[in-house]
Amino acid sequence: MNDEKIISAIKALSVAEISKAKSGHPGIALGAAPILYTLYSRHMNIDVTNDKWINKDRFIMSAGHGSALLYATLYMSGFDLSISDLKNFRQIDSITPGHPEFGVTKGVDSSTGPLGQGIATAVGIASAEKYLKEKFDNLLDYNTYVLCGEGDLMEGVTYEACSLAGNLKLGNLIVLYDSNSVTLDGDLNKSFSEDVLKRFDSMGWHTDKVLDGNNWMLIDMAISKAKRITDKPSFIEIKTTIGKDSLLQGTNKVHGNPLTKEDIRQLKEKLKLDKDLFSNIASLRKEMSNFIRIRVSHDKKTWDTKYNAYINSCDEKTKRFLESLSEDKRYDITRLFKAEIFDDDELRNINGKVMNIIADNYPAFLGGSADLSSSTKTYLNNFGDFSKDNYSGKNFWFGVREHAMGAFINGLALSGLRPFASTFLAFSDYQKPSIRMASLMNLPSTFVFTHDSVMIGEDGPTHQPIEQLPMLRSIPNHYVYRPCDANEIIGSWQTILNNDKPSSIVLSRSKCKNLDVTDPLSVKKGAYIIRKEKKKLFGIIIATGSEVSLALDIAEKLSLKGMEIRVVSMPCMELFEEQSKNYQEEVLPIGYKTFVIERASKFGWHKYVYNDKYIMGLDEFGYSGKVEDVLAKLKLDDETITKRIEKLLK
Repeated sequence: MNDEKIISAIKALSVAEISKAKSGHPGIALGAAPILYTLYSRHMNIDVTNDKWINKDRFIMSAGHGSALLYATLYMSGFDLSISDLKNFRQIDSITPGHPEFGVTKGVDSSTGPLGQGIATAVGIASAEKYLKEKFDNLLDYNTYVLCGEGDLMEGVTYEACSLAGNLKLGNLIVLYDSNSVTLDGDLNKSFSEDVLKRFDSMGWHTDKVLDGNNWMLIDMAISKAKRITDKPSFIEIKTTIGKDSLLQGTNKVHGNPLTKEDIRQLKEKLKLDKDLFSNIASLRKEMSNFIRIRVSHDKKTWDTKYNAYINSCDEKTKRFLESLSEDKRYDITRLFKAEIFDDDELRNINGKVMNIIADNYPAFLGGSADLSSSTKTYLNNFGDFSKDNYSGKNFWFGVREHAMGAFINGLALSGLRPFASTFLAFSDYQKPSIRMASLMNLPSTFVFTHDSVMIGEDGPTHQPIEQLPMLRSIPNHYVYRPCDANEIIGSWQTILNNDKPSSIVLSRSKCKNLDVTDPLSVKKGAYIIRKEKKKLFGIIIATGSEVSLALDIAEKLSLKGMEIRVVSMPCMELFEEQSKNYQEEVLPIGYKTFVIERASKFGWHKYVYNDKYIMGLDEFGYSGKVEDVLAKLKLDDETITKRIEKLLK
């Protein structure tokens, strides 16, 4: 095969994409093209006609700014991309966006861009393979590859995730480090001087180094060696020159700026390219794609035969689970709870029981916590721990690694599973980047947050969430559930598991009543009436979570004074906003005084009320002390809220 010519063509296409768009990152394209060429031509087990093949190798471009290089490589490999698509790089509505986007471009296995997220997500993908391999008797057997740069390695999420990967001995994970000693602002040694290989050695990884990143044969040998290491993840440092053969090679100036016309002209001469960078590469593309097809075809046919034999012999439940990995799946969990009776309890405890029943019935449902399962009550009792000694366990011990935990479960979701991650609501801040990525990718990742208000008392303001609920609610394509009792918890999970979008479920540590007026099936509407006025309507109280019982108590007290109050439970604001205008006005008719009770930030509630006074919430941090004293100091105790609402109604 014309290896060098194809590498030059990949470089040419990458530079042409960037030049046409007048935007992009030529440095990584010119420096790392031999890496991606070697990986795709010699190693990736892929079917370019079916990027949903469940046993394909995965590739994560953690250095997402190298998207032009990835698109050029995918094109040359035979994926469904055209020259026109490459010419539309970074243009509106193109399938070649500025950073790789899952679901937009064939062959892109994860959205990347925020540095470090890609590696951390890849650890989850590699773990999913280990779990599925155990579940399906070694039917699945694929590797996860990553291309990263210095920026990825400096982000803290990378250390968290790679530490976990070493502990889990993920021998199916291979990270390729484009080591060019340059960052966007200048030379790497100004900010980063550690011995990266020693760091990965200490975390239990196999490490290797390729001194000449321009030599595809050396890269090939290093990857081949890493594939033979089955009891450790592999980290290969490949020394490259950023912007190789550009007039600005080896400098930060070639990192994120298109090349000048003069630079492109001399580059074409060095690479022996034609004047039109997009022309005369059809034969080279055919050569590379045919090489990949021939290399993979025998193994693919063998695997297809194995798959057909397996699916014809396994039981129906296993068959449904296997087929669900590449198909939409729907869950009816309400049937599981028809005979269940829940006592009044802390909502985190009730939720734990609900999650365990779900786990008992659905093999795709799994997850873990950031060293807090004893507090968040999310441990799945019947399934053991996922570990280097037991890849079939459903409980992931993430350790105190909230940031990596979020990205990790996104990797599980990208693999067809239904994962959850749990921690305290105050620590959702650590997971924000991963929740945002889940929302961008439309992944069914679920984030379970407990200890949801200042009512955790003595733990004090560092652990008492205030602004986290509006932060989570502000993320597009993401649903936040704050149920008030067992019925609404069941309804929340019913909705979560039948919606292929990311969700957060927020739960109280406080003991709450199980109400006879709540309805699991109404949760899907986001808000519904749980107390209807009996006479002339005086006002409406909207409440969520543990405050719903308080709203009902206040309504009953005011009713005795001749003021009829409607109570609306709003477990999911986002779902309510999606309902028809008629339904919204049926629940919250215009022209009546409306109040909100939620012991958290007032931000986001003003659209439902006349002014700030009608929101029983917070604009300050909490305090350390007994719950009743904290609420009294914040003027959010039951008595004060009742008096405030009564006064505003008069």
